[in-house]
Amino acid sequence: MITVLVADDHPLFRKGLRALLATMPEVSVVGEAVDGRAAVDLALELKPQLVLMDLHMPAGDGLTAIRRLASLPDGPHILVVTMFEDDDSVFAALRAGARGYVLKDTDDAEMTRAILAVGHGEAIFSAAIASRIVAFFAGRPAAEPFPSLTASERNVLQLMSRGLSNDVIAAQLQLSAKTVRNYVSNVFSKLHVASRAEAIARARDAGI
Repeated sequence: MITVLVADDHPLFRKGLRALLATMPEVSVVGEAVDGRAAVDLALELKPQLVLMDLHMPAGDGLTAIRRLASLPDGPHILVVTMFEDDDSVFAALRAGARGYVLKDTDDAEMTRAILAVGHGEAIFSAAIASRIVAFFAGRPAAEPFPSLTASERNVLQLMSRGLSNDVIAAQLQLSAKTVRNYVSNVFSKLHVASRAEAIARARDAGI
């Protein structure tokens, strides 16, 4: 029996996922979490073998939770179940410690196979994600991290990742404090994060 914790902030998606899990006799759902912090707390309490983890949640992102859970001596296996298929999200999740990565629109048969595989300690990825990983290891030129960012926003993110405050960034780039605040806000929106710490974590995962 594979014990499972579901971590996702969308009630309807959790409901659909639980309905699928209920059809799997090898699986027992032991809890649900609505953000990364709750997922870590519940995993420490319930000790599931598998966590189905969304990446971007309003309070406590999935990447931070994956890092914390993957660092535990007997931590759970982690399968990312998300709507994001960009290279940045995929490789950040793998570097953080996820064993599998599937998209939320994956059909039931593929989702079932992924849950069982990762639950038993294997690594598995949906077809779209696997092609990205193959391309990466084939040595094809890697896309620049966070292509949606402008050059100015990328510069601000790089300085943020070094621990610099907005005022210091403004001085270094010879910009007004208000302009820097606007750039920081744009970075949060484009990276789907809610805090400076989350933005810095994503930047460091991407090698920025």
